[in-house]
Amino acid sequence: MCLAMPMKILSIDGTLARCEAGGLTQEIRIDFITDAKPGDYVMVHAGFAIEKMSEKEALENMELLEEIKHAL
Repeated sequence: MCLAMPMKILSIDGTLARCEAGGLTQEIRIDFITDAKPGDYVMVHAGFAIEKMSEKEALENMELLEEIKHAL
């Protein structure tokens, strides 16, 4: 099963972005997102941002992931 995670971009250096989700930070590639900037939310899979999303969408997704975590 594949799972993508919404993350918030904190900073960008070329094609690398430092992102945060749930208090954890990770460097990801943003090659597929042409207009990414700090503060944007992106869906991340396998270390790559695959889609830009609104803050509302990202927060809803994170809330659903928390619900799933607590249900297990």
